[in-house]
Amino acid sequence: MIKFLKRFYLVIVLLFLYLPIAVLIIQSFNAGVSRAKWEGFSLKWYQELLQSPTIMEALYVTFTIAIIASIASTILGTLAAIGIHAMSRRPQAAMMTMTNIPMTMPDIVTGISLMLLFIFTRVERGYFTMLLAHITFDTPYVILSVLPKLREMNRHSYEAALDLGATPGYALRRVILPSVRPGIITGALLAFTLSLDDFTISYFTTSPLVQNLSTLIYSETRKGVKPTMNALSALMFVALLILLLAVNYRSTKTSEAK
Repeated sequence: MIKFLKRFYLVIVLLFLYLPIAVLIIQSFNAGVSRAKWEGFSLKWYQELLQSPTIMEALYVTFTIAIIASIASTILGTLAAIGIHAMSRRPQAAMMTMTNIPMTMPDIVTGISLMLLFIFTRVERGYFTMLLAHITFDTPYVILSVLPKLREMNRHSYEAALDLGATPGYALRRVILPSVRPGIITGALLAFTLSLDDFTISYFTTSPLVQNLSTLIYSETRKGVKPTMNALSALMFVALLILLLAVNYRSTKTSEAK
């Protein structure tokens, strides 16, 4: 009986989480505008989606910011993780506390803080400020993805490479980076996924003239949910699902390799 109740509870939770998404995806193929009546299968909302210049512009902003932010945060996060790993215990603990703060802080606090910073420094909000914000909240996730791999690495490998005549840069490229490559790739994929999915921080750090997909969907739904928004949301869900499956698959393969 207890086992049945556990399974029933799990089914209810999963239905509560995913049934609305399933309904949204189904409605994106509805030929009619009404959400209460099925008028036949159609792809016309996806065609209108691809023909909309506003949505295409938001798609361009979303993907370019996600790509640039993930690359920049991966470089910064990897270098920061190497530096933190080389510190003594107390400075390392202080840096890890500072790294964890942006991850535990609510997104709305981070978004408002960055908005106030840009206003105080008189930086006009737009594409550049949104990009800086995404790099800011992506970097801690990269650090926490790379640090475990650094701790698994033999601490004396780098020193041995230096003793054998390698320069610090060569030892970094040939010894440290190959050892932590799985963590770097996982961190990059995670940063890309988070940047692609972000709404709150993007909303506070951009202007109405520059919108990514999440802020565009929010502004459009305030006027009423259009069928094209169903199609756009469905595509975003599928894209993020594929990315998350790729991250989990890589993490599973890495764990099995150990």
